[in-house]
Amino acid sequence: MEQQAHCHYSRISPLYSKAAYTYISTVNNLTGKSFKIASQASTRLLRLARTMSTSTTTPASIGPAPWRPLFLSHLSKMDSPEFVLSSLHPSNDKDSPTPYLPRARYCIYRGMWAELPENKRNEAPLNDRVYESDLPTFTTDVRMEKVPEIFASSQGHGEVEQSQGSGGGGPIEAVFWVKEVMTQWRIKGEAYTVGQDIEGTGQESSGTRTVKTKIGERMRVVKEDGKENWSWDKELTAHFGNLSPGMRGSFKNPIPGTPVSQLRSDPKWALGQKVSDLNDEAARKNFRVVIIKPIEVEQLDLTEPDKARRWRFTYIGPNGDAGEGAEKIGEWKKEELWP
Repeated sequence: MEQQAHCHYSRISPLYSKAAYTYISTVNNLTGKSFKIASQASTRLLRLARTMSTSTTTPASIGPAPWRPLFLSHLSKMDSPEFVLSSLHPSNDKDSPTPYLPRARYCIYRGMWAELPENKRNEAPLNDRVYESDLPTFTTDVRMEKVPEIFASSQGHGEVEQSQGSGGGGPIEAVFWVKEVMTQWRIKGEAYTVGQDIEGTGQESSGTRTVKTKIGERMRVVKEDGKENWSWDKELTAHFGNLSPGMRGSFKNPIPGTPVSQLRSDPKWALGQKVSDLNDEAARKNFRVVIIKPIEVEQLDLTEPDKARRWRFTYIGPNGDAGEGAEKIGEWKKEELWP
């Protein structure tokens, strides 16, 4: 019972966020001592509202996804946790029979969101481990095609300009082949990018609100103390710090995909650079963390080829119905399939 309570959700509703900003507006109309006292409270309230401003109110978390423990165990056996990421690329050919074309590339798994793997060489300030999630992450350069693809194929059909900030939500598929245990993991879901606009002054963009809503609703509170100090921006910087100086320098490469024959007009864009400054302006401008929000996860066990087994886990939420022939485990439906 104590362990179950340890994993309860604790979220801030959109109504709370709206009330917070209304209160802050009222404070701005005060003067003198009243303003000074109220403004201190409003500053704390604004920070809290921005951190989880668009999260939804929901019942207590039932706990981690049923596929999570084995999935993480399998990844720990890989020398390098590589996976194939597929996305949808808008077709520019008016004669194309379909509006989107498939694109695939290898990426490196960077841990579950809000659970950055420990790295003694990471000098970035870290958030307290107050959240956990079942949301795999990877890092990318905003100039690569996968980022605008994630925006363009989303429900809102985001434009290229919008893809420069946080947001997205387009459909993706991630496939891990863990040869060490002869198991394939296939994750189908949505991808969201986190950029430097995830926190800051001024009004939040629709993309930032989307990320905090869609990702925040799958973040579980595991430690109440320190929750108010948890920062999206700090988590983003910590991911940047978790990379090697050479990998950080890759975000100052010439624009990916452009012809080598094109002369570079700016010498700051070059191969082989190493970045030690965690706030390097050019590198951070291009750096993004991408969060995968799983909707369906498949496990294919080929340990014994003549006795292969396959399971599908589908997210149905706390009040979802697993239906006939399937098992409900927490917020997920589990069913065995023929391989």
